[in-house]
Amino acid sequence: MSDRIRLLICEDSDDDAVLAVAQMRRGGLAVDYERVQTAAAAAEALRHRPPDLVISDYAMPGFAAEEALALVRDSGLNVPFILLSGRVGEESAVALMRAGAHDFILKEETARLVPVVRRELTHARARRKRKEAEEALRLSEQRYRLLAERLPDALFRIRIDPTLEIEFFSQAVFAILGTEPAELEGDPGKLFALVEPDYRAALTTSWSEPSAGPTIIRWRRPDGGDVWTEQRIVAIPDVDGRTVAVEGMLRDITERVRADDRRRQLEQQLRQTERLDALGRLAGGIAHDFNNMLAVVLGRADLMLAELPEDHALRGDLAVVREVAERGAALTRRILLFSRQEQLRPERLDVNEVVAVTKEALSGAVGEDVEFVADLGPDLPPVEIDRSELERLLLNLVVNSRKAMPNGGRLIIKTDSVEDSGPDGLPMVRLRVTDTGVGMSEAVLEHAFEPYFTTDAETGIGLGLSSAYGVVTAAGGEISLSSELGVGTTIEIRLPTVDRADRAPAGARAEPAGGSGQIVLLVEDDDDVRDLVAVMLRRAHYQVVQAQSPGKALVLLDAAGTKVDLLLSDLVMPGMSGVELAASVRQARPGISVLLMSGYTAGTLPGGTSLPPGVSLIRKPFTRAALLAAVETALGGSQ
Repeated sequence: MSDRIRLLICEDSDDDAVLAVAQMRRGGLAVDYERVQTAAAAAEALRHRPPDLVISDYAMPGFAAEEALALVRDSGLNVPFILLSGRVGEESAVALMRAGAHDFILKEETARLVPVVRRELTHARARRKRKEAEEALRLSEQRYRLLAERLPDALFRIRIDPTLEIEFFSQAVFAILGTEPAELEGDPGKLFALVEPDYRAALTTSWSEPSAGPTIIRWRRPDGGDVWTEQRIVAIPDVDGRTVAVEGMLRDITERVRADDRRRQLEQQLRQTERLDALGRLAGGIAHDFNNMLAVVLGRADLMLAELPEDHALRGDLAVVREVAERGAALTRRILLFSRQEQLRPERLDVNEVVAVTKEALSGAVGEDVEFVADLGPDLPPVEIDRSELERLLLNLVVNSRKAMPNGGRLIIKTDSVEDSGPDGLPMVRLRVTDTGVGMSEAVLEHAFEPYFTTDAETGIGLGLSSAYGVVTAAGGEISLSSELGVGTTIEIRLPTVDRADRAPAGARAEPAGGSGQIVLLVEDDDDVRDLVAVMLRRAHYQVVQAQSPGKALVLLDAAGTKVDLLLSDLVMPGMSGVELAASVRQARPGISVLLMSGYTAGTLPGGTSLPPGVSLIRKPFTRAALLAAVETALGGSQ
């Protein structure tokens, strides 16, 4: 022992103290000592000059060894206390040893002093190290528990050998699983009761075969809520390297899982929308060609009817041809209802007429196992709404109702008017779609009008009620939903009406008067349509210059002396659109009138463009009267 020893010696005899210190120094101990002979002096030395060793006489005037030992014990110092006395009975010495003294030596046996001091100092150092280690362990455990309590992740320890036992769960498990840690510790069956059955095998395997990767587990809380967690664990081996326990953490990833689900639904919905958009573009292209053919059929029938006498035998056949062409145009419109490309064009409508058309279009698709009824109220006032949006809304509601009745049922569309319920005291038209399907739960009702909410996890396609809500509210109306599980669902829509006086009576518009020699540059790449339109215009006293492509039209305009009052052009043509052609023509002839024709009955202009100012649009197929009226309007009024 090379370190110097701080000795506190409680001794009333200075000579005895000097002899004890000399004995220790002769034995090779480096000693610095302080002698005290009163309790007060001993207490002061212990407090301000802590010793490494205390040696005390047994009996001193007013100060006994028992009191000295008590002072050392109360000081909290972990130092050896050795009794060194010339007169102490065996019983007294044993009592002091039991009270905490480490050894006693008679003064006539001081040869034992050095070995005893060495031994006790060594033991004291060992005790201090053990105490320091215990304190370090206590602090470490305290910090660990504080960390475990403050972490949002639940920490745990599970013994897997010799038996499966939950040894520890941190308090965070209550926030995640809704169960106190004490309720989970012990029998693992309590924990397994919270695991969704499909995930129990994965959880057990993760404990018996720990891996570095996470394990995703779905739980069912006692309050009925579901929770997703990510588990990460490490194996705890014994001395032989055999895994006897696992330690790890559970992290609540419920929001992440739900966000991933929403993302997948949105991606699926996006893919569905892209497919529908592609289908809409394909249908638009087909409709363009189909409407060109219908325009020829309808126009030629109009021309022939205009030429034939009222009593001609062929007028009936031509009327049938004309009617079939108009029905074909209506069918094209219905096919394109879901392309969702048409700009809103509010118009005054009879809701009963729209319902009747929709029912006729969908009767076959609804199926024979569903009784499809239209209960139309009489003499409804008109409403103002975009027709395609109203038709699309009805189609969507009917499709939802059909899905809700997989085994058949009854579907009713009912209309009536509700007096004094709209703005300005006007009545509102009420439209109700009722089915006898499976109905909706409270949870579904709560989210039914949300944009991306769906009850169809397989397709990711929503109920569509958010778009219905947007259509109805944009028209100034109201929409509500009522449903009961096992009974059915009713969607009620209320639309504001317009004054009947605001609607022009059918047939009030006069037959267009026709032209007075104005020159029309007709640009159309379809030969049959171009020839038909040219005949219609010439018979109405217009002069027609024809071009089968935008390039040839520009060449004609560049020719010296070519006068043109109106450019009448198809909207979609190879090489240049009608909008682009109109821009080029107006650059050269700023005052020219422009009227475009389009067979895209349910589409916006190609490329998402819009009509330039002062440019009109007529949609194919059109009647002779509609064409002449559009030309008259484009030229600035009656000619």
